[in-house]
Amino acid sequence: MEKENVPQDQSNLTKNNVKELLYATDENGNYTTTLSTGWEPKTIALSNSIDEINERIADAKQQVLNGEASPIVYFMEVNKMDLNILSSYVGFWKWRVKRHFKPSVFAKLNDKILKKYADTFGVSIEELKNSITK
Repeated sequence: MEKENVPQDQSNLTKNNVKELLYATDENGNYTTTLSTGWEPKTIALSNSIDEINERIADAKQQVLNGEASPIVYFMEVNKMDLNILSSYVGFWKWRVKRHFKPSVFAKLNDKILKKYADTFGVSIEELKNSITK
């Protein structure tokens, strides 16, 4: 793509005054870098991804409020993690983390275990236990 044809569409990047670095060709046909505020296909894909993430967060929050899941599920979604990533961060086997998703098991966790989750999510133990129900 030629430098003068690099798209400058309105996107999520524009809202935050961020530009993306792209490669394009200059008038001599040499590759050079240029900045773009976005282009429509990428904006649509990014918007769809963000919508899906927000849906998953809302679903996780509702599960916690309904007593179907522990707050770990909610914070995992907020932090855009999956079971594998969370398991590696806290240093527990996946089956053990999955077990902690159960509200009855979560309620019995000691502060040492809760601290690992809280540190991973960047919250206090108190926030981990109570922030969703408020």
